[in-house]
Amino acid sequence: MSTDYSQVFQDTDAVEKYEHVTYAPDSYASQINERQGAYVRAMVVREFGPNRPVQHDFACGTGRAIRTLHGLVREAHGYDTSAEMMVKAAEVGSHAQWHLVAADGPVPDPVVTDGPAIVTMFRLLLNVDDEVRERALAFAAKALPTRADGVLVVENHGNTGSVRHLRARRHRGDRWFAELSHAQVAALLDRHGFEVVRRRGFSMLTPSLHERRVARAADALLRRVPGAGRFAVNVLYTARRKK
Repeated sequence: MSTDYSQVFQDTDAVEKYEHVTYAPDSYASQINERQGAYVRAMVVREFGPNRPVQHDFACGTGRAIRTLHGLVREAHGYDTSAEMMVKAAEVGSHAQWHLVAADGPVPDPVVTDGPAIVTMFRLLLNVDDEVRERALAFAAKALPTRADGVLVVENHGNTGSVRHLRARRHRGDRWFAELSHAQVAALLDRHGFEVVRRRGFSMLTPSLHERRVARAADALLRRVPGAGRFAVNVLYTARRKK
């Protein structure tokens, strides 16, 4: 696991690679992003109806989660430790108010807003250490003090219950290979007063299999099998405060 994630993206070349190589058209990451985007948009419409929420996107990066919800939220706020990431976010058309936060220290305060909110955390939990995870969830708890205040959506893109886990031994010590189980994510949420109300998987494949046409067809079929989502590599959790 990389424990210096926040430092990596202070470099503009790393930001450019993330936006234009990792998320190149038809790449594994961009396909997952499209599936997740459709799911989250439908969820926001279902959960909030005409009462559009405010979005707080923690570790916003280049604003993919913010762009996903354009037109479905009243306003959006992006929080990140990398000013370079937020500059790129604005350049590529992410519309939000940007807030630079420290990599450590006190839990950042969300902007005070009226009405319901959605807190999004994509591609964060897997890339940071436990201390940062706890800090991120403490931020979400501040933004959503009660159950009626809205929903939290977090991503785990390295589920230990997926086929990706078969590579764990080979990648032991790899700074970019990390895993989280469903139980670990649920426990993290629980410690901050949240409970999982919905879980959805988006790919049964690892990136290395993505280019194989047969594997992609099998992935599409497997995703339709009831209960298969718990074995997905990429999983989104929707959570609410317990009270």
